[in-house]
Amino acid sequence: MSTAEASALTQSEVKSLFAGLENAPALVLAVSGGPDSTALMILAARWRRTLKAKPKLTAITVDHGLRKESKREAMDVARLARKLGIAHRIVRWTGKKAATGLQQAARAARYSLLAKAARKLGAGHILVAHTLDDQAETVLMRMSRGSGLHGLAGMQRVSRLDGGNPPLQLVRPLLEIPKARLIATCKAAKTAYADDPSNRDPRFTRARLRVLAAELAKEGLTARRLAVLAQRLRRADKAIETTVDRAQAEIVIRSEAAITVDSAGFARLPAEIALRLLGRSVAELGDEGPVELAKLESLSAGLKTAQNRLHARFRRSLAGALVTLDGGKIVVERAPSRHGRTLTNAGRGKAKGRERH
Repeated sequence: MSTAEASALTQSEVKSLFAGLENAPALVLAVSGGPDSTALMILAARWRRTLKAKPKLTAITVDHGLRKESKREAMDVARLARKLGIAHRIVRWTGKKAATGLQQAARAARYSLLAKAARKLGAGHILVAHTLDDQAETVLMRMSRGSGLHGLAGMQRVSRLDGGNPPLQLVRPLLEIPKARLIATCKAAKTAYADDPSNRDPRFTRARLRVLAAELAKEGLTARRLAVLAQRLRRADKAIETTVDRAQAEIVIRSEAAITVDSAGFARLPAEIALRLLGRSVAELGDEGPVELAKLESLSAGLKTAQNRLHARFRRSLAGALVTLDGGKIVVERAPSRHGRTLTNAGRGKAKGRERH
């Protein structure tokens, strides 16, 4: 959808965007000052005016300090917030900035600062302005990185923000709205917004994908169709997860220090179910961060090979967890300290060689 063709969001549409948030006592809006988050703030103010019990809205602007314009843009958001009757705070990302992976580091810092502000304000929800176009870009990005079904399902309207207590909900009210309609909404409200040139900087993956997305749209692969693909994959992903839940209940025994899986039952599972069951166990007991899909697939393949050999043994670590096959049981437990750790070479099925991890 081009900006020229787009229409502003109507008042009747606004109510559905914020459905389910009517009873929240306080909400945090992540507002950078760009068109998407500016529209989010305008729409949230309109929505609140229709409610009898009005939640406290606080717009938070994270100043990353990466561009000289960022301070002025934050003050512009503050002025608009006052006009809309919304509280506003500016939080700053201080300290040394990463030389590589800057956008990823900035994103992590932004969510950390937003979460800290939300907890201080007593808000259980943080609203961000991800759009239909962002969803499409996310699917393309994850596709280019070889993500599995779960990754290709894209972003959800509501997800949990990891870390900290109490847990926070990250809400994306605009996830099904094209960016062009949000720009049209800002224009209809006669409200200016900031233009971040990094959104067009070819050094960044998302900027390059925006160019690619425009070309793909000419061939029919529009943002809307990519979002529909994500929705269908999310539906399939939930069905698979339900099957994994059932398998876990049937063949898994938990203790304080280990997860034990019946080897025969595991061998009978469809490959995707077995893979996810194994991944859950590794993620639960490992202490080295997210489990990479390709490494998990390699681990699962080695385990399956060992299961098909008579009296085979298997012992391999992944993401801080140790997976062992011995007899009729697969045991997952916390791996020993990396210092001096030696494990048998799992790929050969028997404990012939030794492998340092």
